[in-house]
Amino acid sequence: MKRSYFLNMGPAHPAMHGVIRLVLELDGERVLDAQAEIGYLHRAFEKHAEDVVWNNVIPWTDRLNYVSPLINNTGYCLAVEKLLGVETPERCRYLRTLSCELSRLTDHLTCVGASAMELGAFTVFLYLMKAREVLYFCVDRLTGARITTSYTRVGGVKADLPAGLEEELRAAFRQVRESVKDADALLTRNRIFMDRLRGVGVLSKETAIAYGITGPMLRASGVPYDVRRSRPYLVYDRMDFEIPVGSQGDNYDRYLVRLAEIEQSLRIAEQCLEQMPPGPVCAEGYEAPMPAARMADLGKKGDIRALINAKSEGDPVLEGSGRAQKAGISADAPAAVLPPKEEAYGSIEGLMRHFEIVMWDRGIRPPPGEAYLPIEGGNGELGFHIVSDGGEKPWRVRVRPPCFFNMAGLHEMIKGGSLADVVATFGSINMIAGELDR
Repeated sequence: MKRSYFLNMGPAHPAMHGVIRLVLELDGERVLDAQAEIGYLHRAFEKHAEDVVWNNVIPWTDRLNYVSPLINNTGYCLAVEKLLGVETPERCRYLRTLSCELSRLTDHLTCVGASAMELGAFTVFLYLMKAREVLYFCVDRLTGARITTSYTRVGGVKADLPAGLEEELRAAFRQVRESVKDADALLTRNRIFMDRLRGVGVLSKETAIAYGITGPMLRASGVPYDVRRSRPYLVYDRMDFEIPVGSQGDNYDRYLVRLAEIEQSLRIAEQCLEQMPPGPVCAEGYEAPMPAARMADLGKKGDIRALINAKSEGDPVLEGSGRAQKAGISADAPAAVLPPKEEAYGSIEGLMRHFEIVMWDRGIRPPPGEAYLPIEGGNGELGFHIVSDGGEKPWRVRVRPPCFFNMAGLHEMIKGGSLADVVATFGSINMIAGELDR
């Protein structure tokens, strides 16, 4: 008589990240059926977002897909701006596009490196983490933080490119290409690696579409859907890039697609640096930069004469956010965008405007209505549906997390395979719990 037995895999299993439980029905080591249990990291993002003012939601978007936070920042702000009817400057759109592709690079490098490590290719993991690290240094220079960036603002971005960052980015891109080349040489034609991935975790295009799966998983199944091309936003309609697609929809194709997308993201980032219009320069007559703390002290004393032509010299976190850069990085929308630091420190009007935007019971107030805006996240279509009743807080915030749909199809991918292949297939999904359980 044929018998099967059930096995709990996770949440304590190392490959399950501590947040996923798989209930596997096994016949020996053959998986007959599987159920995925999620919700171990439920963060109540949507309800928290409905309990704070509009701008205060941005730091929490960092914690959705925390491997590519800049994409989350941008998606939320674009949805709010759609509701407000705010149009950002062209340089700001390039900065957002650049930051999104930096995040996509770190996301794909993490996925490929971690998936290879879980199959025993630890050297590849070190190569790709080294590449990710050089990108994190650049992200830190741009945003003031490595991971929880909160770089994008409603109506703009926090700051312009710091001096010298363009050269650092180009050097980082060279290092990333070298690391990816090394990883490709070790893995792509490696017989052991290929045998572990080819024909395993197959997801047909029909099944992928039925489950609402998007991103690299869908493209690996042969469907060339990419929000950046299908519904262009920011400046993606000006970018020359390809959409890598697979044919089998197996774990190997998903690996190849992500590896190819790393190169496409590098191409887009380089085009942003080449095409980005020059930023505003400091107006003539400005005195030498003054430390922000001294500006604040002079403002408190009422010494306005000393502040009339002063230029703020902020700390590294605030670098590039002064009056000289403001026109290029933020929309001309005083009701929604924070004033330059010089105005906040040097005039009562600027200080009041700053406080009005950030204080409770004040802040920005989009008109009543709703908006949905999708962007291409690291794992697929990331959408924000927001509803405003005209108040200081969102009435409703709904996130379309790509990981949720990708995980919904996991049982289809591991049924009929072996127990040892579950880890490889699960790794190819690139599940991020902060986004999945949100």
